[in-house]
Parts: sequence; structure tokens; C-alpha cells
Amino acid sequence: MRMRWRPTLCLWGLILLGLLTYASIQGNREMRHGRHGRYFWWGSVRLDSVPLDKHPKLEPCTQTADEDCAWEPLYVWAEPGLLEKALVLSALPAFLLGRAVVFGLARLGVNELTSFMFTLPVLILAWFYGVGWLVDRWQHKRSLRRSSASS
Repeated sequence: MRMRWRPTLCLWGLILLGLLTYASIQGNREMRHGRHGRYFWWGSVRLDSVPLDKHPKLEPCTQTADEDCAWEPLYVWAEPGLLEKALVLSALPAFLLGRAVVFGLARLGVNELTSFMFTLPVLILAWFYGVGWLVDRWQHKRSLRRSSASS
């Protein structure tokens, strides 16, 4: 029975993306203690929910601050884990194109988190489908050569 790589690789990419997104959601919740913030950290990538800074700034947090203060770290030290490295390296062209799309739309004022969550799964799916198609085609041609050489 021949292995079909297209669905296997597509499933691999989408499952990894889903696991890493779930881990990022949990990490953002723990970092903010349940509060909503301007930035969402997907792995080590900071996504801005208000790229053109249309909302008025809140006062910075102090030790006696209430619930309406704005505490947002500009940088978070995030060491990419094995799964994140595997996904980014295996789908590097999709991530590079996704970065261009997300930051290009951010210059127009589109929420980076929304554009990231809509474009990256599509790009990863397309990338792994293309790679799987190439591998399937190569295996098919190889099997045809073997069968013609043995006859």
C-alpha cells in the first residue's frame, strides 16, 4: 500500500499549529492573569491587536493600581520549543509569506492577531499540500521506473 504524503503532511502542519496556538493562549493567560491585553504572544512572535494605536493609552500600572491599568511588556523572553522549531523550519516559506501578509495588513490598521490566525493556517496547509504533492509525484515516477526496469 502506497503512502499518501499530501494528507499526512497537511495534518502534521495543522495539528502542530493548533497545539502551538493552544499553548500560546495558555501562556498569554498566565502572563496577564486573565486580563485582556494589546499584544498576543504566539511563541516568540508579538502580534499587536491595535497596530495603528487608535485607542487612547491607559495609565501605566503602579503597585496600588486598579483593574484598568495598562501593563504590557514590550518584549518577552521566549525560548522556542522543539515543536515550534520543527513547525517553523518545516514550513519556513509559509511563515515568511505569512509575516509579510500580517505586517503588510497591519500597516493598513488590520489586527495582526486576526490576520495571523486566518492567513497562517491557509498558508501552512498550502505549503504542506505542495510538498506532499511533490513527494507523491516523485514516488510515483520512481515506482514506474522500477516496474519498467523489472519487465
